Amino acid sequence: MRGKPAFGKTILFLCIACFLAGTLFSGQMWIRPSNHENTLLPPRSNCDHKRKLVEGRPGDDVMEEVVKTHQAIESLDKAVSTLEMELTAARTSSQTGGQHLRQQPSNHSSKKAFVVIGINTAFSSKRRRDSIRETWLPKGNQLKELEKEKGIVVRFVIGHSTTPGGILDKAIDAEEAEHKDFLRLNHVEGYHELSTKTRLYFSTVISMWDADFYVKVDDDVHLNLGMLASTLAKYRSRPRVYIGCMKSGPVLYQKGAKYHEAEHWKFGEEGNKYFRHATGQLYGISKDLATYISINWPILHRYANEDVSLGSWLLGLEVEHVDERSMCCGTPPDCDWKARTGNVCVASFDWSCSGICKSVERMKDIHKACGEGDAAVWNVDL
Repeated sequence: MRGKPAFGKTILFLCIACFLAGTLFSGQMWIRPSNHENTLLPPRSNCDHKRKLVEGRPGDDVMEEVVKTHQAIESLDKAVSTLEMELTAARTSSQTGGQHLRQQPSNHSSKKAFVVIGINTAFSSKRRRDSIRETWLPKGNQLKELEKEKGIVVRFVIGHSTTPGGILDKAIDAEEAEHKDFLRLNHVEGYHELSTKTRLYFSTVISMWDADFYVKVDDDVHLNLGMLASTLAKYRSRPRVYIGCMKSGPVLYQKGAKYHEAEHWKFGEEGNKYFRHATGQLYGISKDLATYISINWPILHRYANEDVSLGSWLLGLEVEHVDERSMCCGTPPDCDWKARTGNVCVASFDWSCSGICKSVERMKDIHKACGEGDAAVWNVDL
């Protein structure tokens, strides 16, 4: 620049000229947008018109749209979750060679259902089963129609004896031939094997029925099928639901106690309580959770009590725990006065007996006092 002052002045002049020309050009573009920009931007009159339409809509219509949007999001969340679980199941099956399915019956095809209800029973409980058939469980063709019309599947769930093909198994075969209401598991029956039976139950039913919910109930509990179905229907759009009467009972460390927990040390010091879990008389889980159990059954730990075991399997997952107190009403007069006030219970039993005390003798009277009526399950909107 020092050697050539004229050249430097020329460069400075050119820079200033370019700056001024650029400013002028930009200003013209800002003032006069191109035809292309006009096609991309909607006319102001249309925007104002749409805004006025929205502002002029009643509040109920706006809230209705919000509710519909929320329901659509929940349904989408459930669909995505289901796809994720099915993908995981397919990967696990390919990795294990389908070994976890060997325990499941192969003579049934997967059918669509709303809920599958498994009534946990034993070889010695024929009179209990008969008391249920005579009260809240439809029989024969009605049971088939309930499954066909409402998607409500109900079965007594039982395994086999320590000597397969023996007198106990033949008695169940004869009962099944008469009533057609059993689900047989490849499982050796025994009180201390309930956690194993529960694990196998969910793994089996999900391979047989494609349902929204899977429920387990004991054979000494009074159940209103219509109320159960309508209660579950409220959570149909939720992806991972664990529903029942949630409790947190004491961990019994004393040997000889009925519900003695051999692994009590895992739950802290003596006198501690279990984590929250649904009481074992009645509980239900949604499809995704049953799928999870079916996929991971070989590594799901079994505690002394089956309801604790199920709660532990779901404790570390993103699961919605629903504390539904209508699923654990007492026997009359509790469920009776609730029914009279229009609050019909889903299930009734006695806490002191972990079921209905003397259920065979009392089931008919409880059904008469606390039952929802034979037509209720057929009228429920699913």
